[in-house]
Amino acid sequence: MISKELLKKIRRIQITTARMVTDVFAGEYKSIFKGRGIEFEEVREYSPGDEIRFIDWNVTARVGNPYVKKFVEERELTVMLLVDVSASNLFGTVNQLKSQLAAELCSILAFSAIKNNDRVGLVAFSDKIEKFVPARKGTRHVLRVIREALYFSSPEYNAAFKDKKERRSGTDISLALEYLNRVTTRRTIVFIISDFYAPDFKRNLSVANKRHDVIAVTVTDPREFELPNIGIIRLNDAETKETILVDTEDAGVRREYNRNSLKKFADRRELFKSVNVDSIDIYTNAPYTKALIRFFKTRERRIRRG
Repeated sequence: MISKELLKKIRRIQITTARMVTDVFAGEYKSIFKGRGIEFEEVREYSPGDEIRFIDWNVTARVGNPYVKKFVEERELTVMLLVDVSASNLFGTVNQLKSQLAAELCSILAFSAIKNNDRVGLVAFSDKIEKFVPARKGTRHVLRVIREALYFSSPEYNAAFKDKKERRSGTDISLALEYLNRVTTRRTIVFIISDFYAPDFKRNLSVANKRHDVIAVTVTDPREFELPNIGIIRLNDAETKETILVDTEDAGVRREYNRNSLKKFADRRELFKSVNVDSIDIYTNAPYTKALIRFFKTRERRIRRG
């Protein structure tokens, strides 16, 4: 049962992101995700400037005036949102939890898709598949996608399990990609929204990207890069449950933490690059709109260059 508080969040996300899509993202989305080709729509009378190669000679001969064929882009696409709802995403030290930010990103992408008459589906995963919503069209369907993404990303979903052993913990991106390939029969635009703290998934990511158009969206909190100087603290790994004491007053400890975090981040970027997967970096302490627009613009320039 979804709480009233969660319903309020869903409504807020719907209003906020729907407005953003209308004002900004729908056009950007359409410019970089093209359909599979063009299809014939109708014939119309020739106008100066029309290309001669599109003249319909049969109709022209029949009516005595030149007519041209008109085509439209066959652009119906399928978008799948693979959302990491593991325990490590129930973390955030600035504006919101990483999981809540992931749900907002789902909303932006889903509304952009249906604005362009595309289908949208959802796979919520941790170390298992938590929820699958088949791709469909329509505002009502998108609201369901947002609701499921927000619910399965919420602390209350994790708290619903009386048996702690049943609670989601780890992250298995390979499992999510394998599941995607089983439930999709056509080329799909795939957004993986995660912090990517997962065992090796390079091979599965490479295989998926050859079949689909995969975009990795990494959600990060600033505390994952830098420890504050606040004395001795207890750090708990949300996925492994391991707990350690850390002396944050030690400058060497803080430097080592920062160095290890930056290396993981760089390694992840190199992994995406090595399998030709586009990536977007989203942070809980910065507006995600800028990062998304930068991604759209960069990809559009690349498409124009061929």
